[in-house]
Amino acid sequence: MHLRSLLSMPRMLRHGSSLGADLPPDEAVTVDAPDGPMADALAAVHAGDRGPAAALLAGTRERAEWERRSTYVTQLAAAALHSPGWLDDWLAESPEDPDAVLVKAELCVHQAWEIRSAARARDVAPEQFQAFFALLGDAVPVASAAARLNPTDPVPWQIALTHARGSQAPREVFDAYWAEAVARSPHHYGCHAAALQYLSEKWYGSHGEMFAFAERAAESALPGSKLHALPLLAAVEYVVVSDDPRQSPVERARIDAAVERGLELSTWYEPGDPDAADFRNHLVLMLILHERWAEALDVFRAIGVRARTYPWAYLGEPRTEFVELRSGVRMQLASRTPLFSRAGRAGGSGPGPGSAGSAGSAAVSGDARALSSPRSLAIAGAPPHEVAEAALMCGVSLRIAPAPPGMSYVELVPDPSPGRRAALARDDRLTAAADSFTTGEKWAALVLRRTGPRYGLTLLQKGRETAAHQWDPAAPVTDHAVAATTAQALAAAFSVRDARPLVTLLRGADSPARRQADLVAALGLPPLPAGFGEHDEVLRTVPGAQLLARRGVLRGIRDSLSTDLGTPAIPVPRPRRWWRLRVAALAVLVPASAYAWTTPDCYRATIPTLASLFLASQLRTAWRGRG
Repeated sequence: MHLRSLLSMPRMLRHGSSLGADLPPDEAVTVDAPDGPMADALAAVHAGDRGPAAALLAGTRERAEWERRSTYVTQLAAAALHSPGWLDDWLAESPEDPDAVLVKAELCVHQAWEIRSAARARDVAPEQFQAFFALLGDAVPVASAAARLNPTDPVPWQIALTHARGSQAPREVFDAYWAEAVARSPHHYGCHAAALQYLSEKWYGSHGEMFAFAERAAESALPGSKLHALPLLAAVEYVVVSDDPRQSPVERARIDAAVERGLELSTWYEPGDPDAADFRNHLVLMLILHERWAEALDVFRAIGVRARTYPWAYLGEPRTEFVELRSGVRMQLASRTPLFSRAGRAGGSGPGPGSAGSAGSAAVSGDARALSSPRSLAIAGAPPHEVAEAALMCGVSLRIAPAPPGMSYVELVPDPSPGRRAALARDDRLTAAADSFTTGEKWAALVLRRTGPRYGLTLLQKGRETAAHQWDPAAPVTDHAVAATTAQALAAAFSVRDARPLVTLLRGADSPARRQADLVAALGLPPLPAGFGEHDEVLRTVPGAQLLARRGVLRGIRDSLSTDLGTPAIPVPRPRRWWRLRVAALAVLVPASAYAWTTPDCYRATIPTLASLFLASQLRTAWRGRG
């Protein structure tokens, strides 16, 4: 560890829990979450009802809400990618419906890119390219039909611009598509973003051309228009995505100006606004790269729970990158806060983008509460006393209850002043605790969660996550291969011979509460306690539930060497052999001690006397704590 890191550690421990404490919890963060009406529509289409989706798209067409129409079409196409039955039925019934045909056109292009993947051309196999171009060819007549059926709609031309990028269309074809798009909506953000990709150096343009296009669009845009974010998108493409920016450098001033323009744009939108989430995710990444930690934390507040696939997919798994970098920003700010000062709301910064002092923070918190009410429960594959012994140093307070056969329920007990280790935990605290108390153990723990309408699970074995899944009514159906891998891990952990029923339960988002409960039953685990997901601390009324109070490291080490596991103590069953051996030893040692004290050499009595007292203390503690 570097000396600077070592010196900053006390500051991180002192201030890390307070800086950013108003941010929504990690488990509430979602990627590409739809807004309320579309979330309901997606849940309906997964249940086979296209009515709400059709009504939403018809409304955007009639009111000329092209930006919203673009977003809705993309989300519906993603939903149809793995479960297209509802869309096929819609087209069969209304083949000339401009909304259904538009979703089909987006789906065709989406399917092609799904096969190609987002990898660079050098990393794409020839057979992938062959299928990619074939599917793009199939998309042409569908996109043409969508443009014909609704001539004033710019969204088919946004799809055409994306198609031109994939099909390697020459510049004159791109220019023709672009002219059609801007003729219908000169300031359409989706069309501009699609054109920006075509003009980037990794495709068919250059860094200079990309920045010039983005800056021209931003300069001609009205105040508050999302077109002001185009230079920011160009900056991410240049700084994060390009192979070697030094080969065709862009002036640092243009990148700085893009970031400042993004900060100004963010003030036009309320915290948690889904329309601003796309550019705010790009903005916060650029602020992190510029080490502007306080401003980055304010933008994270403005984002709330609404992470986006891009730009985080450029770095790794989007949600993981978002959560880890958000935590990293908090720690960077904490390490720069004087040790004995009181950390402010933003580490010494003023009100951030999209906020008005504490009102902005309250709005973000309200957004998080509206989208999530996180509740979690763990089922551990060991009796309560073993779980308690393993959890002595996990850094949080737990309630542990017996669950037949020979297992335990575990829940987090709210703590008004959580310990530093709990505050710095990256995952939700019960998952982090399960990570700790399964380390070195042969048994597994299954953490079950409910966050609003989403239900999930995480399997932990030997201190690491081995499987995770989430049922989300607004998300596409889980891929079969992914579900099969998760099912096999769960089956292996809980000795289930046939994993196929588990795959069926994992592949579907309808009735997530029922699917979660059925999966628990299929694994042979005890049923979920009544009220789980609806109330906090559902184990409080379970017979035999005991509290394991949070401990510091030193006390945890001390208690791990004793049999007293808390207040009240977790009952530790003692086998008959344990009792017999100690009673027999005491029966021998007590007379030996008495005889030794009658001899002239009293020092000989010390060892048997101490041994007798130790055994008597053990028997007394075990008798008082017997379950």
